[in-house]
Amino acid sequence: MNMNILIIGGGNMGLTYAQAFIRSHVSSREQLMILEHLPQKAEALSSLNIADIYLDSSECLKKADVIILAVKPQDCEDLFSQIRINTDPQQVFLSIMAGVKMEKIQEMLGVKKVIRAMPNLPAQIGQGMTVFTASDEVTRLELAMVQNLLATTGKAFYVEQETMIDAATAISGSGPAYVYYFMDAMMKAAREMGFSNSEAELLVVQTFTGAVDLFNKSNFSCTEWISKVASRGGTTEAALKSFDSSNIHKEIIDGAFAALNRAEELGK
Repeated sequence: MNMNILIIGGGNMGLTYAQAFIRSHVSSREQLMILEHLPQKAEALSSLNIADIYLDSSECLKKADVIILAVKPQDCEDLFSQIRINTDPQQVFLSIMAGVKMEKIQEMLGVKKVIRAMPNLPAQIGQGMTVFTASDEVTRLELAMVQNLLATTGKAFYVEQETMIDAATAISGSGPAYVYYFMDAMMKAAREMGFSNSEAELLVVQTFTGAVDLFNKSNFSCTEWISKVASRGGTTEAALKSFDSSNIHKEIIDGAFAALNRAEELGK
């Protein structure tokens, strides 16, 4: 894939993408650039020797075919005012900034080809989930090219409606925290039952890992798996009855919708 990629922002996600592109051979060191405005961070990135590092957008922006916007949403307006002068209508802009609409990016940068994506934290180990959408001006070839880039960090799929990016934020974007929340409660229970910290951690982590792997290697639904574990009058049924009496299932769904509502508010 012969294209020059510029990543704007050398933080966690920017670096995650750079490393994933090199590791997966979708880009070479010569084709990869990172723009980082903090001199200290730029120096640290330079020592990794995975891309050409720049402090000034005027030196690198015009060379790029694809520009990845990996800065904090609150920093976008300052960034856009700095780089607008050097943008080109043929360039593809891929934004991973939560809540920043494609229309705003188009207007503030004077560009048309915008792709908006919502990755999540496990992208850092190649196990991410990314949902993305695109403006009408992005060609099928460009879309396939970007999907290829996103897939280097895990799984990725396309949605037609930009509103679904907020929904993805509430499910896969915030989702790892929900899993850790549940794991944390189970670890606390294990410790209260007398297990040591390390034993509690092993018990819970291996249980989650095993359960997810088992789900992935079968065609059974979650409900079917629950019925396989829970025998009538048994221990699992006792726990599930307690969950049901507290309406935990509905609470989790309500929590996800609270995240969706907040994502929509942030986008206004």
